[in-house]
Amino acid sequence: MDYVIGVDIGTQSTKALLVDQHGAIVAQHAAGYQPDTPKPLWAEQWPSVWLKAVTECIAACVTKGREAGVAAASIKAVCVSSLYGGSGIPVDAQMQPLYPCLIWMDRRATAEVDWVRANVDTERLFTITGNGVDSYYGYTKMLWLRGHEPDVWAKTRYFLPPNAYVIHQLTGEIAVDHSAACNIGGVYDIARRDWSDEALDMLGIPATMMPERLVESSDVVGGLLAQWCEPLGLEAGTPIVAGGVDAAMATFAAGVTRAGQHVAMIGTSMCWGYINQSVDARHGLVSMPHVFNGLQDIYVFGGAITAGASVTWYREQFCHEETEAAKATPHGDPHRLLEEQAAGIPAGCDGVTFLPYLMGERSPVWDAKASGAFVGLNLFHTRAHLYRAVLEGVSFALQHNIVAGRKGAQSLEERLVVVGGAAHSDLWMQIIADVAGFPVFTIEQDVEAAMGAALLAAYGVRLISRETAQKGWVRLVERARPDVERQRLYADRFAVYADLYPALKSAMHRLAS
Repeated sequence: MDYVIGVDIGTQSTKALLVDQHGAIVAQHAAGYQPDTPKPLWAEQWPSVWLKAVTECIAACVTKGREAGVAAASIKAVCVSSLYGGSGIPVDAQMQPLYPCLIWMDRRATAEVDWVRANVDTERLFTITGNGVDSYYGYTKMLWLRGHEPDVWAKTRYFLPPNAYVIHQLTGEIAVDHSAACNIGGVYDIARRDWSDEALDMLGIPATMMPERLVESSDVVGGLLAQWCEPLGLEAGTPIVAGGVDAAMATFAAGVTRAGQHVAMIGTSMCWGYINQSVDARHGLVSMPHVFNGLQDIYVFGGAITAGASVTWYREQFCHEETEAAKATPHGDPHRLLEEQAAGIPAGCDGVTFLPYLMGERSPVWDAKASGAFVGLNLFHTRAHLYRAVLEGVSFALQHNIVAGRKGAQSLEERLVVVGGAAHSDLWMQIIADVAGFPVFTIEQDVEAAMGAALLAAYGVRLISRETAQKGWVRLVERARPDVERQRLYADRFAVYADLYPALKSAMHRLAS
């Protein structure tokens, strides 16, 4: 029997899976951490944190596999996917990091966004890249480094996405997958599937800072260096597969490889996306070549910056009583207690609506100065009302992106797959079904992007056929169906939600300044 390892570098943890060539999980391991947030709206990470987590997870999977009878020689490939790394890691000519990676949730580049809009032909940029102008995108973060860290800029040889940096450390090879390259935004030509000299010239970013080698997510970048054999327990030369951006990888893990299929990944953030063959940046979504069949298919997605992060924030700031009470329960999970209380609150939360803009907002709002809000509060409302309002608010943000996405999608399949931590919540799955109007399915196994990475690893070294890769290894189970009455109520509340941001925008901006 042959085996592969799939690794996903996330915002708050790295996960790895050891699976056999049929997708059966033999071992898994996770390592947690937190991004650094030294200032409001800043979010960054030193790549050493990711590398340490990746090596820990691989080594643990190999050790557990060995205990289950899996020899190192039978592990045929490793694939590494990662969070969207924003600017990427600025490295010097010796591939040494010069500055932390400004990750996807970092919003410091607001002045650079204004500069792009004032000095660059944005319509041309939209046409070339299929993407818009916002501090979410890596190219605006690169411009921030150019303006605020000139010494770093002067020494930078390359900007490397997280997975590309880790793979370089493991193999000595420099390559960037197309999904990570395109997700940088204004530097990649989505039609040509290559860096755009024209866009780079408009932005004043040297083309030499973009690694020359672009690869498909299923391509083997190189073999494992001998220096890693002992710490990881793998054989020298083990193929390392390129991987891609985690949202697309999780979508691939869920079996999404055809136009119209769509998935919501709800973890720290929320990404809802579908497969298309064309893209229009004016619809306000993000696009990149898909991690499977990426030379033809485009993964188009929209997302909320703080989805699960909004739930965590609410629990940590306002639910100490439930947190303490959960310690005395067998599961020890305060979310279960909060969910039990929130399940007794009617849909619509007796008039409370939550805007989940706790780090600005991505699509379709695209406003770094947007801020969170509870609207409709009165003395009747309890913590349970507000907890449910947070779940509903993130669900409305999902629906906001689905509405925008319908403008460019060829079609949308009549079911919605949800992956990520939110899938553990029965209440949240029902709310999403009622808000979005789709039956909701989740993955039976508790895996997402790491399973997508494992699947690509197996496909990359041809342990499995293209047809198997298309179908995937996971099993989907139905979790919730829309209720007609709640669907009608939520349609009305969603209209209120959509009206709130334009009504509050001016006040939000005044408070932000």
